[in-house]
Amino acid sequence: MKTLTNKLPGLVLFILAGIFMLLNSCKSSNKKPVWSDEFEYSGLPDTSKWGYDTGGHGWGNNELQYYTGGDTNNAVVRDGNLVITARKQIKDSNNYTSARLISKMKGDWLYGRIEVRAKLAAGRGIWPAIWMLPTDWEYGGWPESGEIDIMENVGYMPDSVFGSVHTKSFNHVIGTQKTKGLFLNDLYTAFHVYAVEWDKEKIIFLVDDKEYFRFANTGKGPAEWPFDKRFHLLMNVAVGGNWGGQKGIDSTVNTAAMAVDYVRVYQN
Repeated sequence: MKTLTNKLPGLVLFILAGIFMLLNSCKSSNKKPVWSDEFEYSGLPDTSKWGYDTGGHGWGNNELQYYTGGDTNNAVVRDGNLVITARKQIKDSNNYTSARLISKMKGDWLYGRIEVRAKLAAGRGIWPAIWMLPTDWEYGGWPESGEIDIMENVGYMPDSVFGSVHTKSFNHVIGTQKTKGLFLNDLYTAFHVYAVEWDKEKIIFLVDDKEYFRFANTGKGPAEWPFDKRFHLLMNVAVGGNWGGQKGIDSTVNTAAMAVDYVRVYQN
């Protein structure tokens, strides 16, 4: 009897842990995979899932790179990862090349969990991003139709990632953007899962399944919440720009690469 009594606390904890795991499993089972790229192939990114934004006009942020399309120097799948590389390479009037992959018209979603497992590109002046834009721009041009920044990092802050939203009322141009940063000390050496969980009431930002920021629907209309329309995913490595180049660019950085292990989208 004494032996059984001694074991009871551990037994109770074991049972409670099992119940918690079961409930958690039931909850997550409501989310079904609807779109993904596991990058288990080689060569150019899958054209049934990815397109490109191309050009070198600064992209509204005074960025310095030229985004190429279908060039394995800047976007290639190898060893189970998509690798997006910014290179010191002259293209037209730009001193750098890179790639900006988009899922527009190939992966577009209204609500769900969007997650990307990635290891970031390093270097002062380098600006990797995983983010979302509206597919149809039904409320007007930027920022009226919204922007969801799942992950941004600027190389002069090598220990920080940021999640943000931009709308007509809340955006960085007028200094009202809704954003929060998270400290991580291994952004460039380890993979992390960057995700948002988005429904009609809120957008939750997570890293490795830990929430660090949420933006709630204020109920005041599209000026504050344009996030009731479909969005698509973008992934890129920029060079310089109003934010990324704020502390200058390390001229010794000839290449900077972001590796993406997978992209997965779930909906209820």
